[in-house]
Amino acid sequence: VGCDRSKNLVDICGEKNFQAFVCDALSVPIRSGSCDACISIAVIHHFSTAERRLATIRELVRLLRPGGTALIYVWAMEQEYKNQKSKYLKEKNGSKDTVEKISTGMAQGPLSDQMPDSSSQDSACSDRLLHDSKDEGCDAKPVADSRLPVHTNRTSFHSQDLLVPWHLKGGTKKKGENVGTVLFPAGSKESQELSPVFHRYYHVFCEGELEAACRSLDCVRVQKSYYDQGNWCVVLEKL
Repeated sequence: VGCDRSKNLVDICGEKNFQAFVCDALSVPIRSGSCDACISIAVIHHFSTAERRLATIRELVRLLRPGGTALIYVWAMEQEYKNQKSKYLKEKNGSKDTVEKISTGMAQGPLSDQMPDSSSQDSACSDRLLHDSKDEGCDAKPVADSRLPVHTNRTSFHSQDLLVPWHLKGGTKKKGENVGTVLFPAGSKESQELSPVFHRYYHVFCEGELEAACRSLDCVRVQKSYYDQGNWCVVLEKL
């Protein structure tokens, strides 16, 4: 059974005869200890505080039976790891523009395939903000004021907390298409005549950050922690 914050996406699942319902990741209406396994893909990096991100992991663990396992994927700060660039950086030219449906980070294939494609005008960040957060890697400093930098597509991250621009799809409804349920990456061919632009919040995780959050829960054992194409991943077991 699946769940998502977007009713439109859940409706699409229903049309395909999949079991899915609308809910918030911080409060899932499923009985505690009733799941053999849970998967959280490209969700937790959208929560804006460490407390909320931890609460989401705790809620995921609550659903598991003792001995049950969970797989978590989040976007990584390190898009170049062990001298290897992620697919996200390699596709800088945007040769494969992808479509992302609202509130999803992954449909088929690697997470990096689903990441945004931002145009230069949408991604303009003030020199001062860039200066405030110019340190790369996990030494990146938080932005001093209330504004967040807007990420430039297919580039390294300069801040852990940032906004990624997306265009809402509009226009005439085509067969089999739900108008208003799809976001096109800003700067893509499809987005040129579309508006408005929405800026989605992301917190990109540093190495060890996701694993440390999981280990802070005393009812959890981390089975595996690894890097996969620009994402930090954890497999955990409920004790």
